[in-house]
Amino acid sequence: MSLKWQVMSDEQLLETRICDLPLRIGGTALENRVERLYQELEESGIRHRPHVWLAEEWFTPDAVAGFAIPFYLAHPRLMRLERNQMLEVEGGADRECMRIMRHEAGHALDNAFGFHRRRGYRDLFGPYALPYPRSYRPDPNSHDYVLNLNAWYAQAHPAEDFAETFAVWLTPNSKWRRRYYGWAALNKLEYVNHLMGQIAGVPPRNKHRKTVGPLSEVKLTLREHYLRKREHYSVEWPAFYDRHLRQIFSQRAGDSSLPTAVSFLRHHRSELRSEVAEGTGMHHYAVDQVLKHMIDRCKVLKLRVATPQYETKLRAVIMLTAQTMNVMQSGHHPIAL
Repeated sequence: MSLKWQVMSDEQLLETRICDLPLRIGGTALENRVERLYQELEESGIRHRPHVWLAEEWFTPDAVAGFAIPFYLAHPRLMRLERNQMLEVEGGADRECMRIMRHEAGHALDNAFGFHRRRGYRDLFGPYALPYPRSYRPDPNSHDYVLNLNAWYAQAHPAEDFAETFAVWLTPNSKWRRRYYGWAALNKLEYVNHLMGQIAGVPPRNKHRKTVGPLSEVKLTLREHYLRKREHYSVEWPAFYDRHLRQIFSQRAGDSSLPTAVSFLRHHRSELRSEVAEGTGMHHYAVDQVLKHMIDRCKVLKLRVATPQYETKLRAVIMLTAQTMNVMQSGHHPIAL
C-alpha cells in the first residue's frame, strides 16, 4: 500500500481495510514506551518481557504472555481518525499509555506464571474463572481497590483487579504503601509485592509468544471497525431529564427571544464532554451519548438560556455528571473492548 493513505480524507480512509495498513511498532513512540516498560520490569527484578503486537484494541489473550496494542497508536494520522470517530484517543498521551501498558503487563505476567491458580490470589482478588461481565457497576467510594485506569476499572473483574494492582505496584515512585495506607487495597499490593519477590530473576513457566488478532488478520474496513466500536460504547440505559432540564433552562413563553438551550449545549459540547469524562472516568463517546439525549430533550421542550452563561454551564456540568453517574451506577458501564 502506498503512503497516500496518510493524506486521505477521513471518508476515504474509512474505506481502507485494517489489514492493508502498513503499520509497525518499530521506529514509533510506541517502541520507546515498550522499552520503558521493559526497563521498569528489569528494575523491579522481573525477568519476563511480554511480547507486544498491533491489533484492533488493547487486550491480553488468555494463556498468552504478551499483549496487543491498538493500531491507531502507531501513526499520528490514525490517532486523528480515532479522535474524530471516538472523541478521544485511549493511550494517546504518554502517561496514560504507560498506565495501560503496565496494566496489560500484569495480565501477561499472570498468564506467564499462573498467579491466578494460587489460593492467595483467590482469597484477595476473587476467582479468576468468574464469568466476565459485559458491563459493571463500580463503587467510587470503595477502598478495596487501587486506582490506576479510569472508571474504577479494578472493580470490573478479579483479573482486572490483579492487573490494576500490579500496575500501581510497578509504577515508578508510586509510593503505594503511603498512598494506600489504611485501605483494604494495601493487602493486595503487599501480596503482589510478595509474588514479584518470588519470581525475581525466575524465567516464566509459560513462554507462549502467540499473537491473537494481529492486523494482518483483520479484514474489517476502518468504517466497519468504528461502527462496531461506537455501538459497544453506546448508552442503552433510559435516562429522563425533563424536570432537571427545566431547572437549568427556561420554558416560559416570554423568553422566546433568548438563545436556545440546544445552541448553548452544542456550542459547549466538547468542553462539557471532556470535563465530565475526566471526572467520571467514562469514555468520551458514552458521555457524549448522554449529552446528545439532553440536547434532544431540550429541542423537544423548546428550552432557552435565561441565566448568565457561566451559571448555566456550571449547572449543565452538574447535571451531565449526575446523569452519567446514574448510567454507571445502573450497571451499564461497558467493559473496554
